[in-house]
Amino acid sequence: MLRRLWELPLLVLLMGITALSMLLPAAHAVILRDHPTGRAFFYAAIILFILTAMIGLATVNRRARNPARANLVALVAAYAVLPVMMAIPFVQAIPDTSLVNAWFEMVSSFTTTGMTIYEPARLPASLHLWRAQVGWMGGFFILVAAVAILAPMTLGGIEVLSGRVPGRGAEGLSQITATADPARRVAQQAAVILPVYAGVTIALWVALLMAGEPNFPALIHAMSTVSTSGISPGDGLAASGHNFWGEFAIFLVLFAGITRRLWPGSLVQGSDGTLPRDPELRLALVLLFVVPLLLFLRHWLAATEGGVDEGTLISALHALWGAVFTTLSFLTTTGFTSADWTAAQNWSGLETPGLILAGLAIFGGGIATTAGGVKLLRVYALFRHGQRELEKLIHPNSVGGAGQTARRLRREGAYLAWIFFMLFALSIAVAVAALALAGIDFEPALILTLGALTTTGPLTEVAGAAPIALAPLSMAAKGIIALTMVVGRLELLAILVLLTPDGWRR
Repeated sequence: MLRRLWELPLLVLLMGITALSMLLPAAHAVILRDHPTGRAFFYAAIILFILTAMIGLATVNRRARNPARANLVALVAAYAVLPVMMAIPFVQAIPDTSLVNAWFEMVSSFTTTGMTIYEPARLPASLHLWRAQVGWMGGFFILVAAVAILAPMTLGGIEVLSGRVPGRGAEGLSQITATADPARRVAQQAAVILPVYAGVTIALWVALLMAGEPNFPALIHAMSTVSTSGISPGDGLAASGHNFWGEFAIFLVLFAGITRRLWPGSLVQGSDGTLPRDPELRLALVLLFVVPLLLFLRHWLAATEGGVDEGTLISALHALWGAVFTTLSFLTTTGFTSADWTAAQNWSGLETPGLILAGLAIFGGGIATTAGGVKLLRVYALFRHGQRELEKLIHPNSVGGAGQTARRLRREGAYLAWIFFMLFALSIAVAVAALALAGIDFEPALILTLGALTTTGPLTEVAGAAPIALAPLSMAAKGIIALTMVVGRLELLAILVLLTPDGWRR
């Protein structure tokens, strides 16, 4: 039976898994005696699974001429097809909503963006669970795809380490490419990652319960933290009664969005595989030290207004912790703000510190993690290249050294990182211009673009002077934002590789 499943196209398998996953919110709704919502999910699961089985029977034993390209096509198609399937029970459970709004919500969740149209009180508890579950599955999917699909094609940041042209394959990936079958390769990596991914989620859920958070919000926040989606059943962590220990547990788990070394699975690494020498982790720790320190010290560098209690050590510690937690949260593109973030804002005296959070989201987390953004390894490669160029200005005949991996990172890796950075900036310009044509002012358009492209949806609530309402936006604007989310999740470089003529040759 399992052997026959591997003969199905990868997209068909993903469609079947999506249909079966709808049974969980259906059971949850039945337990809560919300029978209309339960029927919406149950009927959608049955109908979509039957449709998937019919498609599977029609496509079984179809072999792709180019397995690598077939994987990439399935990855892109998943973000086009699966959100539509996920939106069907959503729109059936809320009769007064539109399919476009439900589709937008599912794209936002599946890309781990966490940007929402609906007020929390409007959605039943089972729909909040479905949003968090879709985000959790989206985070797991990108973790598996980064190793099983993008890494063999030197995409997703691997090109910075290998120095090879994206889409041409990489060396040192024999553990991944030994099995050519797309579905089997993805299944092998999923079997390795899933126990750890689910185990961390359950452990964080228990930790939040022990910290005093209610059961249901604790589960949603645990799933959203591990997937870095930032989805919440209410108005964020502050509204859920979080205390220091609950935020500290989330803080520790957020480091999984900084470096791929904290996750199992095959992936090309540098010559030194030790965690303390991981460049992404070291750069993240520098940012985690510098940014909160600047916000904290600005209390004495500039006069603050608003009657802040400057004399107590407790208020200073609250402000410092709020800045540290929120910095790591937006660096990993999760978007949770600490309950002490307001204290940090008042302490620093900045009217719009959300712009700093937008900059952190652009930096992003680690390669092959659930985080979005430019990625820390690309930033590190550009930094090392600039450092080497400054050294050559002082000593033109000096030898860089530090090994073959470091030299490749400073040269070919930095070149490819600069190309990606230019594509990222071009994507921002195009998306902002498209939203401006859709009737959105420049500042909201820029915030919406950064939130979508970095998969940090909560930026729409904290980056500007006031939160941006998404429900009144036009259908065209919602479509542009949703497309930008997909581009930010997949990265434009992977889409361009799919469109190159070399990918279509037999």
